[in-house]
Amino acid sequence: MERSSDARTAPLTALRELVELAAQDGHLTEAAAVLGIPQSTMSRRIHALERHLGVALIVPRGRAIGLTSAATDLVAAVRAPLTEIDAALVDVAEAADPEHGTIRFGFPLTMGAGDVPDLLAAFNRAHPGIRLDLKQAHGAELVTDLQTGTLDLAIIIPPPSEVNHEVLARQAIVAALPDVHPLAGRPRIGLDQLADEEFISTPASYNLRVLTDQWCRDRDFDPEVKIEVTEFSTIREFVGRGMGVALIPPAVRTVDGVTEVALDGPDYVREIALCSAVRRPGRVVERLRDFIREHSAEWAREN
Repeated sequence: MERSSDARTAPLTALRELVELAAQDGHLTEAAAVLGIPQSTMSRRIHALERHLGVALIVPRGRAIGLTSAATDLVAAVRAPLTEIDAALVDVAEAADPEHGTIRFGFPLTMGAGDVPDLLAAFNRAHPGIRLDLKQAHGAELVTDLQTGTLDLAIIIPPPSEVNHEVLARQAIVAALPDVHPLAGRPRIGLDQLADEEFISTPASYNLRVLTDQWCRDRDFDPEVKIEVTEFSTIREFVGRGMGVALIPPAVRTVDGVTEVALDGPDYVREIALCSAVRRPGRVVERLRDFIREHSAEWAREN
């Protein structure tokens, strides 16, 4: 394939389109729709990039388009730098008016009540000109959205190694017991005292479930998980009805029928991280990042 010019001058637009094509698993229609351009334009630019680099980037794959190994390597190499470039351009544009703009913010499914909504409401009151586009999802999905530039900031548990992050707080985990449980009146209990109990927990892919399983095994037993639920509030409802016990963060508000008991040992905690798509976010995103930092002491409670 003939080279048309020095590869170092490859156009950023075509690189962005190739990255989006990879994100859409080779579906040109969806990728073009996300970018708001005609399919023909996107296809033409990617073919021009192929000629520019002198390598094949795409091949037919049924109704979609397959990316060659060269394209996959290129996407992996340029995705993060392109996100940084876009953030720098946004920062310049926002410098004149950092109190207006949009922030795409994500947080876990288990943090839909309590401190997160309270903090976002407080931020909205302090910065009414800034729009918040919110997404609640599993941690792995939030990491992917940060990597692809779909989100600007996210709260993720545990801190993910794949993206820029800082630990905001260490959140204690307690035993949630039915009020009528024989251990409910004690100030502290050992985890091994729950070895014969039926547990209510999050699904196996969730961080707290992984911790629960590991902590119990460290005490020489496998927890019998009777019910799996994604929401902490629902877990507490089941605990209050005597359907099992749970290891969860302390509740923000009292729940009828549930008693929380501290666990003996210093290691029953999990870290809450503030993650960003880029090392240096734009001025508007900085507003929320700094606001969260200032209120990070509150994150030691369950959200």
